[in-house]
Amino acid sequence: MQIFHTHISEKSKKLVNEVLDSTFISAGKMADEFELQLEERLGLINPVTVNSGTSALYLALAVAGVSTGDEVILPAQTFIASGLSILMHNAKPVFADIQYATGNIDPDSIRSKITAKTKAIMPVHWAGYPCDMDEINAIANEHNVAVIEDAAHALGATYKGKSVGALSRFTALSFQAVKHLTTGDGGALCCLNAEDLYQAKRRRWFDIDRDNAQPGILGDREYDAVSVGYKLHMNDLSAALGLGNLDDFPDTLKRRREIAGHYIREFKNVPGISLLEYRDDRECAYWIFTMKVEKRLEFIKKLRAGGIPASIIHLRIDDNSVFGGITPGLPGQEKFNEDQVSLPVHNGLSDDDIETIINTVKLGW
Repeated sequence: MQIFHTHISEKSKKLVNEVLDSTFISAGKMADEFELQLEERLGLINPVTVNSGTSALYLALAVAGVSTGDEVILPAQTFIASGLSILMHNAKPVFADIQYATGNIDPDSIRSKITAKTKAIMPVHWAGYPCDMDEINAIANEHNVAVIEDAAHALGATYKGKSVGALSRFTALSFQAVKHLTTGDGGALCCLNAEDLYQAKRRRWFDIDRDNAQPGILGDREYDAVSVGYKLHMNDLSAALGLGNLDDFPDTLKRRREIAGHYIREFKNVPGISLLEYRDDRECAYWIFTMKVEKRLEFIKKLRAGGIPASIIHLRIDDNSVFGGITPGLPGQEKFNEDQVSLPVHNGLSDDDIETIINTVKLGW
């Protein structure tokens, strides 16, 4: 039994082999088709495929104009990539508090952190549960700053009937090996408006407009780069893997929600466990299943002794020296850091595995 699972479909293997046989393995028709299918099947708005979720964050910050001296507000309850993507632009990560009930960034704390230097807000959908996006986007609109959702955990999640990836100016997704949908490594940046889409497509590949920069008589593309561009595109091998896995995604997401439903029903009255809050106006993607437990170390040891993986996944990132040390005055984060632990919730688990997990937890620790 593993905390994570990598799902690779038979169709994905077939498509990857087709790309290999073609010898056209860089960004091409397969990557274009993957973008189209992500939009049509999952309700994402203008997904621009890239080579990692971190690249999606980096590209969004670039298109949003984040640069030296700017501030970006985010939670510390995330993976270090969120904060590092900001430092890559010589900007300052500003850590807001989280809601102890959800693990997600607290809109009231965001408001208290806004300054004249704030350029963007980066909410992170912890474990795949959507943040309070109406409130966050209202704050952003009030202060004329960009919202860049870090949705690395949240592919397939919905908020008030809309897909995560269709809510804010930017949404960064991850297709890393253990995510819901994998391309091996990869990601996508969703852009609500056409100008951001145009800039994202240019700047992911050296600020060259590939759709219109055709080779001249001498063989080189005719182009004029006007901004700093990067090499962040997804290749066709990765896109083939993702495209093949996309057929199975509805079933894998359904299975995750079924398992989470079992946990919620069985653990809601277990002494020493507090479940996260789940509201009816949003659907969680359940990349992991996070709970808050008393005597966490004993809990983890008890489960591991029975062959069951349990993990904190990520503790607060602001304790890293690169960010200057722990941010004071974040009580929700401090308490969540002490209590949170996560269980596996993926489609690699059998019904017997789920029963074993539930029974072991209910025996106590």
